[in-house]
Amino acid sequence: MRFSTTLLAAAVPLAAYAAPVSKRQIAAIDVTVLQFADVLEQLESQFYAAGLSQFQSSDYTAAGFTASSLAIQQITNIQSNEATHDTALQVSLTDVSTMLATARVVENLGVMAYLGAASLITDPQLLEIAGSILTTEARHQTMLNVLSGTGTAIPSPFDLALTPSEVLAVASPFISGACDLGVPANPTLSITNTGTVSQGTSLTFSSSALNSSVDLSNASCQMLIGGNPISISLPLDQCVVPNTVNGPVAIFITSDNDPLQPDPVNRASANNILAGPAVAFIDASPEVIGQMVRTGTSTAAASNVTTTISPAAAASLASGTDVASAPAATDASSTGTASASASTDASSVGSASNSSSVGSASNSTASSVNDLSSDSSAPFLNTFTGAAGPVNVIGWSNV
Repeated sequence: MRFSTTLLAAAVPLAAYAAPVSKRQIAAIDVTVLQFADVLEQLESQFYAAGLSQFQSSDYTAAGFTASSLAIQQITNIQSNEATHDTALQVSLTDVSTMLATARVVENLGVMAYLGAASLITDPQLLEIAGSILTTEARHQTMLNVLSGTGTAIPSPFDLALTPSEVLAVASPFISGACDLGVPANPTLSITNTGTVSQGTSLTFSSSALNSSVDLSNASCQMLIGGNPISISLPLDQCVVPNTVNGPVAIFITSDNDPLQPDPVNRASANNILAGPAVAFIDASPEVIGQMVRTGTSTAAASNVTTTISPAAAASLASGTDVASAPAATDASSTGTASASASTDASSVGSASNSSSVGSASNSTASSVNDLSSDSSAPFLNTFTGAAGPVNVIGWSNV
């Protein structure tokens, strides 16, 4: 199915912005950005509409909500904010929990997309409109963090911005059919860990770009977090989630360990990205408000949870396989899977106390990463390194 190419300037802002948009010649780059944003609005709107029509009050109660109206009212409010156009999603709406977990990623993707596109828009009036939509998207994200029951409402003082190519890498698994916006998409990256993934877990990945023709001997996994000076760069076979990470993370696979820049303008020219990003939520700091909204998501049971939207996870859910008990991916050579280490046993994860033993990171380097990340006194420790040589950041004070 082809998405409508109705411009966002005509489809969304007129309903969300009091001042009319004057008719004038729009720069080609602005047209591309607005069409791109329109696709995301359609994606979000149809996703929420499908979820609202599929699930009943009893489904929300079964998902642990103290009152089904709490979730239904907020999802309805969010859906009404989005443009209503035809879309196709490759998402399995198997239950309320799955829908809300996916909604967090989709909504956060909207925030990152609008923020990353700000530098591309040349028309001041359109930039103001995009900014007004961005603030609403951010409020949606906060509410969905609360509805998760395990997340931090506002996990970071800064949001992360993605380039259009990076946004499409995340969104493409949700889109079926032709959707040619003239923007090349980065190769899609999937996190293949099954069960609960937490701080201290070794991550495993799959991507068509990670195949036998690609030299992965110096490859790295890079984690971008809003507000960080540079990415957290780790060897691909030692890709362990640091104990300082909380909230949304954009994970890339690169050909070397030269850190990626948080600025999408500079990152757009990076020539070392092999695949990604994959977007994940690491819920390390559940809050009282979330526990009040949803029962059965206590801190002990749900702390340090990562929610991902990988196609592999979606396929597992669609087939009816219990995510917590699904077998881990195995044959890396035949599937294009780049394994950071053995997939973590889901039964041994989910507790903040076992991070040092997770992922079988027994070699000295991986152990070093875990030891450093256990120090909660520094927000981001000595995990920022790169091929440039002098880059060695310990916390924010030395940046």
